[in-house]
Amino acid sequence: MSSPRPAPSERRLRADRARQAADVIRQLVVQRAFPNGVLPDERFLAAEFCASRNGIRQALDLLREEGLIERVPGVGTVVVAEKYAHGLNHLMGLAETLREHGEVGNDVRAAGLIRPPGPVAQRLRLAEGEQVVYIERLRRLNGLPLSLDLTYLPRDVGEPLLEQDLENRDIFSLIERTSGRRLGTAAVTLEAVNADLHASVVLEVPQGAALLVVERLSHFADGRPVDLEYIRMRGDRLTMRAELVRNPSEAR
Repeated sequence: MSSPRPAPSERRLRADRARQAADVIRQLVVQRAFPNGVLPDERFLAAEFCASRNGIRQALDLLREEGLIERVPGVGTVVVAEKYAHGLNHLMGLAETLREHGEVGNDVRAAGLIRPPGPVAQRLRLAEGEQVVYIERLRRLNGLPLSLDLTYLPRDVGEPLLEQDLENRDIFSLIERTSGRRLGTAAVTLEAVNADLHASVVLEVPQGAALLVVERLSHFADGRPVDLEYIRMRGDRLTMRAELVRNPSEAR
């Protein structure tokens, strides 16, 4: 006979309780739930989370180490860094997704024809030896670096983009404009990595900082793959969000 599981209210390490509170407070920061960016005092938070004030202090310390909040004498604990929600529900470019938060600009680091690695050519269903258009951009929101985007496109889709405004426009909108065709679907893979030396310099983060890496293969509405991207996003400035629907018949 198995022993009964401990109730959540039983003794737990303060660090566990702190992490539990920090996870909830972090999302409130992302949702801009605190008026004027000022968090409630520790006494209020301790009551809200049924925790000790020491536990709340430890939770706030975790968020301070992430660079989200800071203690300001005479004011209290305030939000000092913004995180922006990047939705996964719709196939949209960064400027389309974050348009309400400010101006997205792009530093074009490379743009032209290259011979792609074999796996890239396979994903784009290209013949052996066929060249692709490669575009590399550092993307900024209100001047602050957000992501480093590496994009591969078939020549017929990508070459017209080389004459377009890559500094100020999303590639998705440029593809649809120059091709006269609509994008349809995309396959997305998301993982977390630590910033290598090159990425840390370009994105202006410490080496080893957390990055979100997105691989996205976008298709025209007829199913043809036309845009393969590898995107390194700053984990301290972007958070991924989606709404998912459970189909019980598929879960059995």
